[in-house]
Amino acid sequence: MNNMNRVGKVICLTVLAICGSIYTAAAQAVKASVITKVNNQQVNANYINNRAPLQHEYFTKLPVGSINAGGWLKKALELQRDGLTGNLGEISVWLSKTNNAWLNKEGKGEYGWEELPYWLKGYANIGYMLGDQKIIKEAKFWIDAVLNNQRDNGDFGPARTNKGNRDLWTNMPMLWCLQSYYEYSKDPRVIPFMTKYFKYELSVPDNEFLEDYWENSRGGDNMLSVYWLYNRTGDKFLLDLAAKLDKNTANWRQANNLPNWHNVNVAQCFREPATFYLQSHDPKDLAATYNDFSLIRKIYGQVPGGMFGADENARKGYDDPRQAVETCGMVEQMTSDQMLLGSTGDTFWASNCEDVAFNTFSAAFMPDYRSLRYLTAPNMVLSDGKNHSPGIANEGPFLMMNPFSSRCCQHNHAAGWVYYAENSWMATPDNGIAAQLYTQGQVSAKVGKGVNVNIVETTKYPFEDEVSFTVNASKTIAFPLYLRIPEWCKAASVKVNGIPVKLSSTTGDYIKLAKTWKNGDKITLHLPMQLKVRQWEQNKNSVSVKYGPLTYSLKIDEQYTKEDSRTTTQGDSHWQPTADPQKWPSFEIHAASDWNYGLVIDQEHPEKSIEIIHRAWPKDNNPFTNANAPIELKTKGKQIPGWAIDQYGLCGVLPQSPVKTSQPTVNLTLVPMGGARLRISSFPVAE
Repeated sequence: MNNMNRVGKVICLTVLAICGSIYTAAAQAVKASVITKVNNQQVNANYINNRAPLQHEYFTKLPVGSINAGGWLKKALELQRDGLTGNLGEISVWLSKTNNAWLNKEGKGEYGWEELPYWLKGYANIGYMLGDQKIIKEAKFWIDAVLNNQRDNGDFGPARTNKGNRDLWTNMPMLWCLQSYYEYSKDPRVIPFMTKYFKYELSVPDNEFLEDYWENSRGGDNMLSVYWLYNRTGDKFLLDLAAKLDKNTANWRQANNLPNWHNVNVAQCFREPATFYLQSHDPKDLAATYNDFSLIRKIYGQVPGGMFGADENARKGYDDPRQAVETCGMVEQMTSDQMLLGSTGDTFWASNCEDVAFNTFSAAFMPDYRSLRYLTAPNMVLSDGKNHSPGIANEGPFLMMNPFSSRCCQHNHAAGWVYYAENSWMATPDNGIAAQLYTQGQVSAKVGKGVNVNIVETTKYPFEDEVSFTVNASKTIAFPLYLRIPEWCKAASVKVNGIPVKLSSTTGDYIKLAKTWKNGDKITLHLPMQLKVRQWEQNKNSVSVKYGPLTYSLKIDEQYTKEDSRTTTQGDSHWQPTADPQKWPSFEIHAASDWNYGLVIDQEHPEKSIEIIHRAWPKDNNPFTNANAPIELKTKGKQIPGWAIDQYGLCGVLPQSPVKTSQPTVNLTLVPMGGARLRISSFPVAE
């Protein structure tokens, strides 16, 4: 019996040794490295890339339809579908099918400017991603109207003029709608339509071209569409048009100034020099975009959440974290970040995109996405329908949750989450694929020598630190897989099929896994999160608290008061006559607990003064609310009685830290900033 046991033991050890060698061989088959930047000297053979003389891309956006969102992000898209975005066509007068200039070949009609394409670029793409046939059909109605109503000279859209010059701004976002539609449908009408329109634009004299404020600021959006078409047709005149657009667009290359300080323009247009850099190859163009980003934040962006304070236009002296930004501005900043990530290969832009998405954009809406706020600030302790000017640079009910917020954000917010999902994966120059913005879902892409592969991503990021991937392929295929290392993560690790992979370095921007992948291969990425306190020296030495990619705010009891939207509608938003205001209420949010606390915190070693509490994942899959927060932080603070609501009805300007206060030390709860509709995110430090 003993001999039998010995024999059995030997057999087991032998089997384990064989299995171990097999697993070791499997692990060794992965060539892993940590790199600081992807090499863009090659050109991806599976997707349309920049043609010469345009600079090669570092990452190529996958065609619309390649990515399907899952988890909380899919839930957000479904809430948008069932909420304001999915129903605006029945609510907003700007989307009325009666007397709409978008439905008239001459471009005449009472309704029709930026609102329709603003809404359509998000609405249609949500339909494409969710496979929602109702949305796809409605979107095609408007797309068909545009394609069928091109004028003989090539122009299209509402025939709006300013001082006798044709206003071309509204066509710019519509071109983006056509591009997404083409990628999804391959409708052959789109390419000749755009070609004819761009020939028309080239024919417009320079002294009549991009002369109005909005189009003059935003010519870079037009240029992006020109390059999109050039990469598909190679028509040389398009490069001439791109140069014409750059020449006539506002000057975003000023060393210490911007052509204007409107928050949406800044977030949208600072990328223009970097866009033209693709053609000019002048390093000064690329540097100008980085400079613009830094300039606005150096002066007005000493706050958490990735944005800056310009609650319409940035103003000298108004740089406190109570200054807000439009929801439009958030969408445009995230879009700029996604584009710049592809063209520069710099993960800085992915980090900023996450910062805005997780910590600022998500809090701009009611949890059901049936109303939104025109302006949202890092420090915001009241969200009502009053006029807070001149505390904010606008007059009207711009702080309340309102389905009839100012008509730009009312329509443009639709693109925020779906564009984020569409850019979560990108193709690489070496025929691989890169995971850029971690979120549950799946991607279907061509890799290697044109082989289709499907990768399923499972994660609750940014609330958990593990991301898993499963490769689904009909046959083995060799290709590189890139995994972005977030800038806050100092010890990323990865396993392939359960076996730890030895990395060449502990620092870098991407983990590159080169392997012959087979069906069922599993990759597990671990991104350990750490607490970090950032001090904002240029903003009263205030501090903000981060855990991984999330910034945390004081948990304030939020008291919601339903209001009649007929009386709170902002001046430039209008109902359709048949819309039922009872179904679309507005909400004021008032603080039902004290908010004026300074933190008592160890800034160098925050783990000594902050406790991390993990909570159950919300059953409704919507983590961006205070009640649902999957992570809370417990810390201590002291009340600062002199810090109060000011004469404008806003959170008072931050006191200089450190603040002396005789109040007792109390326990405080911090929640993710992106789920807090009322929040203190920039804290004074209490002595």
